Amino acid sequence: MSQADLFNEADAVPATRAAPHRRLRQPRTIAGRIFERLTDLVVPPACLACRERVGDRDTLCPTCWRDIAFIRPPLCDRLGIPMPFDPGSPTIVSVGAMANPPAYDRARAVATFGPLMRRLVHGFKYSDSHVARHLFAGWLRLAGDELLHDADLLVPIPLNRWRLVARRFNQAAILANDLARETGVPADPLVLVRTRRTPSQVGLTIEERKLNVRGAFAVPGPKRGAVADRRIVIVDDVITTGATISAAARALRRAGAKRVDVLALALVTDTSRINL
Repeated sequence: MSQADLFNEADAVPATRAAPHRRLRQPRTIAGRIFERLTDLVVPPACLACRERVGDRDTLCPTCWRDIAFIRPPLCDRLGIPMPFDPGSPTIVSVGAMANPPAYDRARAVATFGPLMRRLVHGFKYSDSHVARHLFAGWLRLAGDELLHDADLLVPIPLNRWRLVARRFNQAAILANDLARETGVPADPLVLVRTRRTPSQVGLTIEERKLNVRGAFAVPGPKRGAVADRRIVIVDDVITTGATISAAARALRRAGAKRVDVLALALVTDTSRINL
């Protein structure tokens, strides 16, 4: 069974036909497939979460797959949050989105930030474990299909320079680059920059998070031409309260972006648990 089949079987966002002008990840060559099979004989593929033996690499076992709470319709068209029922209209907008419209146009995420998704994302983000990055890229392509259909550019949320030096990589930039290879939509990690060093968002309230990142992003002059009148997709690992992606979206709007959407691996649906 393919990854897309499993994705759908888990009641996730249905896989839809990719836009004809998008290049999906190229199939492995015969030599590459033979090499992988030989490698698998020496080190059999294992579930990326529990290390149980599985039939293919870069995936989860059926048990762990069912522990991922994939986000599927009905969902809010603006915030991407799951809705309790489908009212039957083509576009659904939640009460939260109507009361406080976000600075971006649409947000989509692969799954809610449950225990297993949290462990996978934190392993990638904080423990320098990149074993799941190919799985993540495939998930993002499926979950963000409608955003990516006519997108012009993928823009990762940047880290400040000192955090980047300490961590040695930007997880959002890795996700954006891997997604670019999956879809053919170009990624540029230099379009957004941090204008000032901001404290970690962990442990802050919703209002403190908004204040912390207010005006913290900008598009450098030489990059404004890459943003003006373009359809941008911001890429990040987790949407918690939306404060960071909203601040980034405002910076892209000021630079003339035609549309700003957001795509992430996980979405925190209970914002009372923001000590993440």
